[in-house]
Amino acid sequence: MPPTSLLAPPQPTAHETAAVEPAIGDPTAHEPPPTELAAAAASLPVPPVPPASLPAPPKPAIGDPPAHEPTVAKSAIGDLTAHNPTPTEPTIGAPVAHDPTPTEPAISDSPARQPLIRELGALAHRLHHPPGIPRATPCACAPPQLLADRPDGTVVRSGPVVAKAHAADIDRDALAARLALASAPQLTGILLAPLTTPGPVDTAGPAPRPVTFWPYGTPVDPKAPDAAPWADAAVLLARLHRTVSPLPFPPPPMRGPVKAARAVARMAAALPGDGAVLPVQAAWHALPAWARGEAAPPAARSGFLCHGDLHLGQLVRHPAPDGPWLLIDVDDAGQGDPAWDLARPAAWYAAGVLAPDDWLLFLDAYRSAGGPAVPATGDPWPQLDIPARALTVQTAAVALAKCAAEGREPDEMEQLMIDSCARIATFPPELADGCAS
Repeated sequence: MPPTSLLAPPQPTAHETAAVEPAIGDPTAHEPPPTELAAAAASLPVPPVPPASLPAPPKPAIGDPPAHEPTVAKSAIGDLTAHNPTPTEPTIGAPVAHDPTPTEPAISDSPARQPLIRELGALAHRLHHPPGIPRATPCACAPPQLLADRPDGTVVRSGPVVAKAHAADIDRDALAARLALASAPQLTGILLAPLTTPGPVDTAGPAPRPVTFWPYGTPVDPKAPDAAPWADAAVLLARLHRTVSPLPFPPPPMRGPVKAARAVARMAAALPGDGAVLPVQAAWHALPAWARGEAAPPAARSGFLCHGDLHLGQLVRHPAPDGPWLLIDVDDAGQGDPAWDLARPAAWYAAGVLAPDDWLLFLDAYRSAGGPAVPATGDPWPQLDIPARALTVQTAAVALAKCAAEGREPDEMEQLMIDSCARIATFPPELADGCAS
């Protein structure tokens, strides 16, 4: 009989249709420019959770799962049957429909942003067509294309080159270390390597932003959810986690917990004194300090190279259009707990927004590739529970802040993640050995 997991949900019944990814985008897509917000989130008072918002969870269902499932039991996040649409209900979105892929950019219509966008397009075009080098044929590059425009990164494509302007206050030493990781031969075939330039490049203006250049790759197609590369993503993560850092100095810390802290601080700032944030804050304060970005992770779990922000929008095929899948966006990469890279799909599965088949495909592929984040067999949730809870809180916090900014109520999938926080706040996390502090 397996132990009762406090996060892992049961298999939905046969008549259910698995829910899909929440229509709330990347939990970090609309964060403020990088600042040290972990302390701000930590300073929030631990709020009482209104009793009315916390329905009594069902009794744990402890029993032998079907042979094809990982060893899981009832979830503190809730019974999947309460939220999965039936075949007569409409499904919402698709597993990749709301990842911030280059095919669904966060486009800025602000006139104030246009000079930066034009500048990045010109920089990318100039790298592809250096001045003074004659061309045998006229330039066939399409006009520059804005791929994403967020506070922490503006991304513009010109032909086969992509230029990314990072936040003005980014830690440049840490960025340089992460670029060195992506360029290392040991990570070829795992991370997309940046293009080389004669020297550092900054944007113009009173607050220069460092610019990096990358080859364009074909992103995940949000219109083909059945082709979502969950297994490929899992294998890439396993290979990354198994790689010993090739840098001659310690890599920077993986930034996942700090990003979660930022999301909670942003939510609190957007909704001061609003009771809607109480369950999310309660779930946040129930996490150990290291998962809130307030302390180093447990030593036994901190020595692995991690991506730090895994979702399907972080994969491209390169060379485009049919090359192998590679991981992109190393802004959050570094050394830390590899379970954090599995936490977002784990949290979505536990909440009922990722189909069990997709989760099992992802988990099995990771294990088969020798990934160290979870045991090769048995229950993965002692390792995944805390990071998955943190990603649940992060997703709910971003959803509430986004709703406040847009003057609307949470949609169905956003509310599902918020409700999940209310449930997990009432249960202590399931801890792996050495992960209690």
